Amino acid sequence: MPTSNTTGPVLWSLDGRGVGSVVLNRPEVNNAYNGELIQGLLDAVDALGRESGLRAVVIRGNGRHFQAGADLKWIDAVRAASLEENIRVSRATAEAVQRLNRAPVPTMALVHGACFGGGTGLVAACDIVIAADSATFSIAEVRWGLTAAIIVPQLNDAIGVRQMRRYALTGERFDAAEALRIGLVHQVVQASTLEAAGETMVGHVLENGPEAIAQTKALTLHRAFGDFDEAAFADLVERHARKRQSPEAAEGLASFAQKRSAKWSGKTV
Repeated sequence: MPTSNTTGPVLWSLDGRGVGSVVLNRPEVNNAYNGELIQGLLDAVDALGRESGLRAVVIRGNGRHFQAGADLKWIDAVRAASLEENIRVSRATAEAVQRLNRAPVPTMALVHGACFGGGTGLVAACDIVIAADSATFSIAEVRWGLTAAIIVPQLNDAIGVRQMRRYALTGERFDAAEALRIGLVHQVVQASTLEAAGETMVGHVLENGPEAIAQTKALTLHRAFGDFDEAAFADLVERHARKRQSPEAAEGLASFAQKRSAKWSGKTV
């Protein structure tokens, strides 16, 4: 089995210490996720997870931004497909986040630039998050008539229900200092020292017993929002998929494509 992948929308490698590197690699669209990036992330996590010496995983974004949420052109194309296809896409996305959330080794995100929508779900699913002081965040799905259903549990664990009731409903952007205050990130550093800060944190992790780490993480997640059974997982996936196919999402995505304000009906369901 290869221990690295050097092409495509997600790059990965494993160093001699057992530290895996995962790099989101669609810089031309700010690492916005589509089906290929989701599959690449699943492949990377699975490939690294099969390595017996894996001790930690570090996730980065290539280019100017960490991860700017969904590729809305792709989302609009998926929306027009069958419900079954929409559920398949939502399930793959949710599984990518949950595999990070439940990985038996520490996962760490190094965030620079934009971290929007699904990007906030990725970092919420990581055990450790370090952000550049210039990073910007937003739980942005409602801006496009979509729901963040599949990342709500991880975000509830990261920032708490009270903060979710603000930031997931307003879709507003907030800076790294606010992300630190509400608990989405653990440390904020100058952009020039982001990699060095990550290396320092990896050093702390490698000093500790891997079995003790795995057991501690599993116990910490027990009864957390992100610790749910298959029935709850399937419900989140279906809600995520059905909202993508709603008239409201159609209007939100059209407003993005046409570069205009959305014309919301005001009706609720």
